Amino acid sequence: MGQRVLVLNASYEPLQLISVRRAVVLLLQEKAELVEAAEAQLRARAISFDVPLVIRLVRYIRIPRKLKLPCSRRGVFARDRETCQYCGTQPGRTQLTMDHVLPRSQGGVTTWDNVVTACRDCNHRKGGRTPEQAHMVLLSTPRQPQYMAFALLGELERHDVWRKYAFG
Repeated sequence: MGQRVLVLNASYEPLQLISVRRAVVLLLQEKAELVEAAEAQLRARAISFDVPLVIRLVRYIRIPRKLKLPCSRRGVFARDRETCQYCGTQPGRTQLTMDHVLPRSQGGVTTWDNVVTACRDCNHRKGGRTPEQAHMVLLSTPRQPQYMAFALLGELERHDVWRKYAFG
């Protein structure tokens, strides 16, 4: 029973990790529904349940969106899944850099909307230019990650079943 269960909002957005016991209580109270379960079962005298891995709340829980997450190298790498946003390679964390889309030399600042993960080769090729000036294309537009999903990101990556809920 030391296992954890991923709780999704009614919109399938990850909210938190809870104990199996708490998840079963939410299921019995019909406040949540089972989305994914393990093959194992919990047995009581007259009833048995699949061990929940992912549950979804029946009612939507409003989450404050104005929470500011600090922009950090580690956070940018996590948001971009440790993938170069120019060539799509995943060379490993030691070979990645944080690149300013609008370079600091041109007035760019370190914000979620202006930094991306880049491999050393692409960052060197781009230099102090914008992607347009360097004739390079970004694979995705940088943006601030959603707070709850981002806060759980490291945990969600640890379990194969949860991983698909980490990025929406």
